[in-house]
Formats: sequence, structure tokens, C-alpha cells
Amino acid sequence: MTTQIYRDAWGIPHLRAGSADELARAQGRVTAHDRAWQLEAERHRAQGTSAAFLGIGALSWDLFARRARLDDTARRCFATLEKRDPKTARWVRSYVDGVNEGLGEGTSAPEFAESGLAPGRWEPWTPLGVWLATHILFAGFPAKLWREEAIRHLGPDAVGLFATDGPGTSGSNGWLVSGARTTTGLPVLAGDPHRFIEDPGVYQQVHLSCPQFDVIGLAVPGVPGIAHFGHTGTVAWAITNAMADYQDLYRERLRRTGAGVEALGPDGVWRRAARHTETVEVAGEEPVEVEVVETERGPVVIGGPEGLDGGVTAPPGTPPLAISLRYPPRVTEDLGFTTLLPLLRARQVADVDRAFDDWAEPVNVVQAADTEGGLLHRVAGKVPVRAEANRTRLVPAWEPGHDWHGWHEPPRAEPAADGIAVMANQRGPATPLGVEFAPPHRADRITALLGERAHWSAADMPAIHMDTHLGSAAPLLDHLAALTGLTPEATALRDRLLIWDRRMDADSTDAAAYAAVRGAVVRRLAAHPAFAGPAEPPAYPEVFQPWLALLPRVGFALEHLLRAGELYGIDRSEIVRAAVEEAVAEQAGVWGDTHRLTPWRAVDTPTPGPGLSGDHDCVLCTSSVPGLTDLSARGPAARFVWDLARREDSLWVVPLGASGLPGSPHHRDQLPLWLKGDLAPVITDFTRLEPEPPARKPVHEQHVDGFGTFRVLPLDPAADAEVVHRWVSEERAAFWGMNGLTQAQVAEIYAHLDTLDTHHAHLVLRDDDPVALLQTYEPGADRVGDCYAVEPGDIGIHLLLAPAGPGGARPGWSAALMGVLAAYVLLGLDRRRIVVDPDVRNEKAIARFLRQGFVAGPRVVLPEIDIPDVSLPEKHAQLAFLPREVAFP
Repeated sequence: MTTQIYRDAWGIPHLRAGSADELARAQGRVTAHDRAWQLEAERHRAQGTSAAFLGIGALSWDLFARRARLDDTARRCFATLEKRDPKTARWVRSYVDGVNEGLGEGTSAPEFAESGLAPGRWEPWTPLGVWLATHILFAGFPAKLWREEAIRHLGPDAVGLFATDGPGTSGSNGWLVSGARTTTGLPVLAGDPHRFIEDPGVYQQVHLSCPQFDVIGLAVPGVPGIAHFGHTGTVAWAITNAMADYQDLYRERLRRTGAGVEALGPDGVWRRAARHTETVEVAGEEPVEVEVVETERGPVVIGGPEGLDGGVTAPPGTPPLAISLRYPPRVTEDLGFTTLLPLLRARQVADVDRAFDDWAEPVNVVQAADTEGGLLHRVAGKVPVRAEANRTRLVPAWEPGHDWHGWHEPPRAEPAADGIAVMANQRGPATPLGVEFAPPHRADRITALLGERAHWSAADMPAIHMDTHLGSAAPLLDHLAALTGLTPEATALRDRLLIWDRRMDADSTDAAAYAAVRGAVVRRLAAHPAFAGPAEPPAYPEVFQPWLALLPRVGFALEHLLRAGELYGIDRSEIVRAAVEEAVAEQAGVWGDTHRLTPWRAVDTPTPGPGLSGDHDCVLCTSSVPGLTDLSARGPAARFVWDLARREDSLWVVPLGASGLPGSPHHRDQLPLWLKGDLAPVITDFTRLEPEPPARKPVHEQHVDGFGTFRVLPLDPAADAEVVHRWVSEERAAFWGMNGLTQAQVAEIYAHLDTLDTHHAHLVLRDDDPVALLQTYEPGADRVGDCYAVEPGDIGIHLLLAPAGPGGARPGWSAALMGVLAAYVLLGLDRRRIVVDPDVRNEKAIARFLRQGFVAGPRVVLPEIDIPDVSLPEKHAQLAFLPREVAFP
């Protein structure tokens, strides 16, 4: 079977191939076509090389990636994969081969020009590095740094008061409805993963089909297969973040010796730590050298032998402290990629269950259902068995009792007796494995909504996705209800909010007023002198600061802080009173005025987009940071409904679109659906899809500073006929000899040329825009060969430039283009001399060639050419020659 790419109306790729390896190659290639910039940005993040083109703002991440040994861990995990499961390793290699092919075929992504980055090359372990870099912070180990600070400044009770899903974690909604509760008698799975909304999006809708399997789902760009959300036709699965704790931070005592660095172990013995230095390139700045140290616990991610850069210091008379990170893939050299192929081949929930037995990280709650009525509800991933202290705070590496002793058995749960199972990062089957979980509001609300009717269909589910009821509003509203002595305006605002329906709708003035009061309360609480200590975060690396900033902590834990019996002597009633008066003065409009979508982009500051409904604790979880900004950069990164009765009745949507290329018709075409809560239909019938024409591989590609990237492609006589006909029909192209021909005749000429071994036509692109028509020929097989003494190594060219844009051609444009074409013809094709034959009346072209270094030859008359159905007239030509030693001295 020939590998074929199809696209549906939304530009979603549907791939069909003869084997799993060929399919992986196609998936990698199409992902590189659609998401080249995203792939390369993620590759560099995994390597810790992103600051080289993103600048100083990316340095903190790169330093962390280097110190945490992300790229080295990915290499080790791939080496283990090759030994343990060679078939999966080969499959991953096939995906990487496809990515490299796609990147090699060129891209028009403007971010490359904006950043000065050129597409590079992927290694077999790069997908594992991308996965690891994407998920290394999912378990939120920096929250342990926050707990240390909270306890240091506020005491042990602060841990519970501020417990919530922190600013760096990602969650999801997910629910499973058994066949007993559906209109079809077979299960339905639905949900929406909550991630940062990025441009391009973090999930890629894809359809993968080969003789072994046929699967639709949401892939992570840069990683083969479909790990998180998929439907094979007979079984479907979905995940939510289990909120498990599976990473530990150790205080380390390090010292320098003549041989390097040593770390103090729990047995009181100093042992040699691995140590080397690396250099991090930073665009616009001097390179930064980083010392990479790894103890028996793990890589040192904060501090070093000279101690922490701020933060907690060691007791007097002891060596300075550093902090190391212990995380499962570094210990086991396994990222769980052996799960991926069995998932694609799954036919029943038992197959999904077995596949997830090999899962590593992130630790997830898995829900699955099949067409036989089978249901699955379990935790998947590796959580180490260790002391309770490891789970909550930093532990001393030099004290015994903090080792890892195997892995927890992943918990399982049965769907509730009513046929419904809901997971939204709340306490549930993963409770024994975690420390902090999401508040129960989203899970409780989904459960309540599903209980409102006896039977559900797939088409009913989007209404649940879009529910805006705010379950966490009660504590603040209770404080408002108790206030007396307000100004008339504040009294009116309070009374409005007390009868408000608690829905965070974009067009709601009451939702906006509530958000204004809430934001003022958060700011005033965070500014209270009682919180002066944690308001000054320690000087830990910048990458950890989101977990250490006080204001977001107050905003996300506001419910607990307002309900606590006592809060460090703070008069919360007076704070709420002042906040109401402040909100009255702000005169808020509707919630969507300030609560706006702001997708993250690596290369520029995002521009706020359309207004959004929802809020952090709504089922429609469009998160902002109360007290800091109402702009939302985190929310449903996709929505899906998997119907087990008929896969074609399944639905899905992403926030922007299938393409990562700005200007593509599929870059943001799903945004209107996503905003309204509509979903696009899933299509799996290839007869309803149009095959995508095979991509043409450039015969030459070259970047020219100031002008962009040029690619020379073989001309497609049919596909390119429209643009070529437009060019040759212009009056300025009269010397080309095709004025007056129809598009069909032009196509016929180039179709005839395509049959010849001695003549070739090419379309020249600059950053995906057609800029020239290039024809090459063997002079001895052309009419020009009868008019001069052909020498070995000669090659002839004809060149037609595209019309200049509205602003005209830039100075040096034609010289840059000719330099590229000379490099292709003389160096790429290994020729000694170029011959050109412009019409003698085309003085501009002749002058252009002479400026480029061509030497004028004789004037000749070229006879008429007869092509089937078309004749090209005789031509009075000026010959000119460019030797290779002149072009490239």
C-alpha cells in the first residue's frame, strides 16, 4: 500500500500506510509540514538550547534543562527502549525520519525568519526528550519549594491553607458514561485537557490507519502515535492528571576536591559526584557557562558546591547546600514508550489496561470503554515508595530514610453504580499517591449535570464542556452577605452579587463585578503585612518562580483563606469591605471585556483575543490569575467526545486549528467552534476525504540573510500551470514567447518538457512564495547548441522572474536570487559554465546577467520550436556565459 495523506475540511491529517513504521514516518512528515516551528522549538527546549534563538528570556529554562539532564535522560531512555522493545524503537526512528524529511522539504513558518533559526535535525531520542521536557513539571515538584517557604514564614498550618493545584500544574475534565446511561446502549467518553493555550496548539488531531490498526485521536506534536486520547473503533481511552507526587527534592551537601565535587550520603560518606560544564548560547548576549552536577540522588537543579543562590543556607560550620531532583525516568531509564504501539493496536479495555501497565510519566487517571460494554478506571504511571517526608518537603540527602523502595501498585476504581465515572483532578483513586489535588467543584458539577437526565448521547456532551457555574464563589459571597454599613453603591453591588446565578458568562456584568471584587480581595490579602515574608520569594532560579509567587498562591487558594477559622490576625471582613468599594469605583463592564483568550507564542508578546466565558473552578476551566490579570492563557487545549456505538458520531475540537502556519486557512478555523462550544465531526471514511498531492522535495535550498529561504522545486505542470500562465501572459514577459497562450497550452508545454531527460523546469520559492520560473537544459540537445561551440560542463538556463509586489523589488533582490540559482546549477549540479540566451530586446535581463558576472557572447538566431499543439517562434538571442571560477572564485 502506498502511503497517502488525506485532509478533511478542517485540514486535519488522515494518514494511511502499509505498515506501522511507514505510518509513523508519514505522521512525522506531516507534523513537520504543519508544525515545523513548534517541533523545532520543542526540540531545542528538550536540549536546553532555546536561548540561542529566543534570547535571555529562555535562559532560565535552558539552564534547568541542562542541569536536570533532560537530553541525556532521553538518550538513555531510548537506549533502554532499543534493548527492551526493538520494534517500538524502530517505529520511533521511523517517525523521526519522517520529521527530518518534512523539515528538509522546507517551511514557510514566519517564526524561523523572526528568530533567525534554521530547521535542524532530529535524533532518534528527540521524541522522548520532547515528551520529558513537556511533562517534567507536571507533578509540580517546585511546590515543595513553596511549602518550605510557607512553613518558614507562616508555620506548618500554611501548607493546608494554600493547598490547591498550583500555577504550574495541568489538569483535565473527563467523564465516562456507561451504556446503561446512553441513548445507544454503548458507552460514551468525553472530556477536555486543561493546558496552556499555545499557538500552535499542544494537541494535534490526527487519524492513523494501516493494516494493523485504525485510530483517531489527539497526538502530542513531536511524539509518534496517540498517547492520551484515542479511539480505535472498538475501544476508546482518555486521561486526566492524577495529581500524584512522584518527584523528590533533596538538600545536598557538596564540596569541591582536587578531583572534582563530592556529595555527602546518608551513610556519612562523601562520594564523588558526576560533574562537567556546558555552555549555553544566548542570542544577543554572551554565552553562559553552567556546571552540571549529579549525585547518587539525582541531578543538582538548584545551587552547587558554593551553595544556593539565595534561599535556605546550611547550618554554620557545614558545607553549603544545593538541591537535587530525583525523577523516575532518570532512575529507571524508561519513559513508558512501550505503551504507545499496544495502545494503537488495542481492541478492548483489557488491551488498554495492559498497555498502560508500562506507563511511566506523567502519572494519569485512565478511563476507557469498548464496544462490548467493558469499562476501565485506573491510575497509570510510576510513583516511588518512600518516606512521607519525601512527598511533602525537601529532605536531607545526608540522613538515612529517604531512599526509594520500589513502586506503588497503581490504584484502580470501579465506575459508580449509576454508570458514571468523573475525574477532574480531585481526590479519587489517586489519593494515596498525591499530596495536593484540585478542589472538587468541577467534578461535583459534572456529576450533578450528568445526573439530570437518564440517558445521554454523544451530541449532548458539549453542553457539559461549556458549563460556567462557579462552585468556589460561596466563601467570598458569604463574607459579602455579612457586611453592613456599606456605601449605597457598594450595597447595591453586594445585593446584585448575592442574587447572581454564579455563572461566569462572557456577557455577564455580574460575573465581571464578582471578578473585580475577588481580584481586589486577592491583592489586598497578598499585600497584608502578615504575608510580608512569603511575598519576597527566595532567589531560586526563574523557572521556579511561578510556584513561589505569593499573589497567584493567594488567588488560587482564596476559598481556603476565606473559610479558615483564623488567618494570622487578618481582618478579612475589612478586606472584603474595601474590595467592594474598590470594585464599585472600577465600574466593570462584562466578564468577556477583561477575560480574554491570550495564546502563548514563543517569539512575541501575545495579543489578547476574544472574550471568554468560564473561570478556574468552572467546568469550562478558562484560567486566569485573580488579582493579577483576567487574561486567560490556560484552558481546554482540546475537547472530545468518543462514541463507542458509532465512531463517526464522535466529536472533537482544538482552540485554534490543525495548522501551525499563520496565514494558513486552517491556522485558526476551529476557534469559532471552540468559543461557542461546538465540535467538529470526526471523519474516518477515507472515501469522504481528498488525497493531498505528494509534497515536492526541493532540489536546492539556501538561506540568504535579509531575503529569506529559497527553495528550488521541480515544476508540477498541472499544479503550477495557473501561476506560470499568469506570469507568462503579462506584457513584460513577451520575450518569453508565450503571450496569448491558454493555461491549458502552457500546461501542455511543461508536460512535454517533463518527458525529456535533457530539459527540466523548476519553480523557485522564497519562504513558500513563488518568485521565479527556472528552466535548465543541456545545450547540446537544444537549439542553442547549434549556435555556439558547446563545451563539456556547460548548462543552459532560462529565468523568468515573478512580478514585483506593490512595493517593488528590494535592492539586491535579483542578485541574491541569481546567487542562489548559480549555486544550485554550478555547485549542486557540478557544472563548469552557465549559458543564457535572453532575447536581444530584453535589455533589462541582459544587463542583470552582466552585473552578475556573465560575459557577453555572440548574438544568434534560434529557430522555431514545434511542440504538440503549440509552436514557439524563432528568437534573436544574446548569448552570455558565467564560468564557475567567476561565480565562485
